[in-house]
Amino acid sequence: MNFEPVLPLGGLPGWALLNRTLERQTDLFNKSPQIVRDTEYFELTIGSIKTPEALVSDRRLLRVALGAFGLQDDIDSRAFIRTILEEGTLDDDALANRLSDDRYKQLAQAFAFADRPVPRTQLSSFGTEITAQFRRRQFEVAVGDQNEALRLALNAKRELGDIASDTAAEDTRWFRVLGNEPLRRIFEVALGLPDSFAQLDLDRQLDEIKSRAARQLDISSLSDLIDPDLQDDVIRRFLLRDQVAEINVRSSQSIALTLLQSVPRRF
Repeated sequence: MNFEPVLPLGGLPGWALLNRTLERQTDLFNKSPQIVRDTEYFELTIGSIKTPEALVSDRRLLRVALGAFGLQDDIDSRAFIRTILEEGTLDDDALANRLSDDRYKQLAQAFAFADRPVPRTQLSSFGTEITAQFRRRQFEVAVGDQNEALRLALNAKRELGDIASDTAAEDTRWFRVLGNEPLRRIFEVALGLPDSFAQLDLDRQLDEIKSRAARQLDISSLSDLIDPDLQDDVIRRFLLRDQVAEINVRSSQSIALTLLQSVPRRF
């Protein structure tokens, strides 16, 4: 039986508790039988894989490969994933470069079936590199099964530093945020962006999220997020606003139920 994260609280209290116990909980989770079986198989087998076709044909390997990038829901989309891996990222017209979700590009770059003369699966350290990512992502999934907001917070804690240290142009990095659904959700909630925000033209979304980040978070550039305190501020704002929204929904439901119960019955 796999270890299930202990999350008795949500919101900011739950986040504080999770951080205090994170090392112990992840250690127990990583020792879960299914996680051990999957990661051991991947590390032992991936060196024999030299083509995208071979990878997508082995469901156990593919589950770890996709899970390492948060793409586990694509496990049955083998033709799609094969195309991503076969086209790589060097050509601007490659499928991974045309998708708004940056995780597909990361997947293609990690395996490098098309980007290098010899794919990275042949590196001695590749198996452990991918399984380390897989364990962390799977723990986030397990947290999300109990509390989606805490899963998003863990995801942000992992990714904000990478976004901050990226050497790409500022707008390119913001588009990376907008194209990453979990990270996008963090900023939308933390900045109080309305539901209609997603319906705006992409350039208008860029302008609006940059403007609000500058005003509310004092972020002049995403590079500012290299500061752990600023990262924590973004996550805390997200959790607080999410918790308030949840309370408001529950209050509205309670009021609606009270009103329904007060309606006289007809006999």
